[in-house]
Amino acid sequence: MTQALELLQSNLLTPVVLAFVLGAIAHTVRSDLRIPESLFTALSIYLLLAIGLKGGHELSKVGFGEIWKPALATLALGVLVPCLCYAVTRHLLRLGVSDAAALAAHYGSVSAVTFAAVVAFLDSRSITYEGYMPALLAMLEIPAIVVAIVLARVAAPRADSHLGVMFHEVLTGRSVVLLVGGLIIGFVCSESSYAKVTPMFKDLFYGILVLFMLEMGLIAASRLGKLPERAWTLVLFAIAMPLVNGTIGIFIGHFVGLSLGGNVTFAVMAASASYIAAPAAVRIALPEANPGIYLTAAIGITFPFNLAMGIPILFSLTRLLHPL
Repeated sequence: MTQALELLQSNLLTPVVLAFVLGAIAHTVRSDLRIPESLFTALSIYLLLAIGLKGGHELSKVGFGEIWKPALATLALGVLVPCLCYAVTRHLLRLGVSDAAALAAHYGSVSAVTFAAVVAFLDSRSITYEGYMPALLAMLEIPAIVVAIVLARVAAPRADSHLGVMFHEVLTGRSVVLLVGGLIIGFVCSESSYAKVTPMFKDLFYGILVLFMLEMGLIAASRLGKLPERAWTLVLFAIAMPLVNGTIGIFIGHFVGLSLGGNVTFAVMAASASYIAAPAAVRIALPEANPGIYLTAAIGITFPFNLAMGIPILFSLTRLLHPL
């Protein structure tokens, strides 16, 4: 219990999370703090391109023969989880199309901080895991966002849009172009050329993210009054959905032959909810979605739950398939 509390404290008391809290407090006390819309758009563009570049660079380091099975499993997870989350939020939580799609994007994507937490959890127990897991992390960030946007467009198409136009809008939207384009650039560029942009897209990343989360805190607090009438259903979803997704991840990871450590990591990736890539993409692609819903669920409930309880629970469940 002490270790779990220390893990929770070390991951919650970070500039990224505290900047989000500061933004929420600033709105609550009616501060005049604001980030200009043009700057916020620029921050979103930077984050999405940086995430794509990093993911492509990680993928370029892994041999195809070693990773193709786990990679296919990751892509399958990136499609299955957002579809499941979308169905649950639409039919059980009775959310609108945009809010359901936004939650699907967040819960289908992945949290890098939660990934780091499960790696620390395994390292503390001297449990090894496959070296290509960071590459799978990079792969899982993007598909769910694309799937969620497609789900939103299919469910609520524009009056003048047929199917071909709709998919063109999705695939050429800023968020998808930046993520996928960055992924391709990071994959094909050499190590030396990637190193030249590292100061911009790696060293500055978390500083830019702090500014982004400050504005997201302001926006989320301003939308809290628009939470669903049965807000307790959102809390239940934000706790139960990670366990469901994580259990799916356990079985898929075991099916493709991951080790105990790799399987636990894969399950936690499936259980985590993005608060970096997904908010940036949703802000651009689904501006009508309520940040008070998807940020409250992802960073306010699921994130601390996974750090305190989700990781140990999924570890125990995975052990049933991997007896020591």
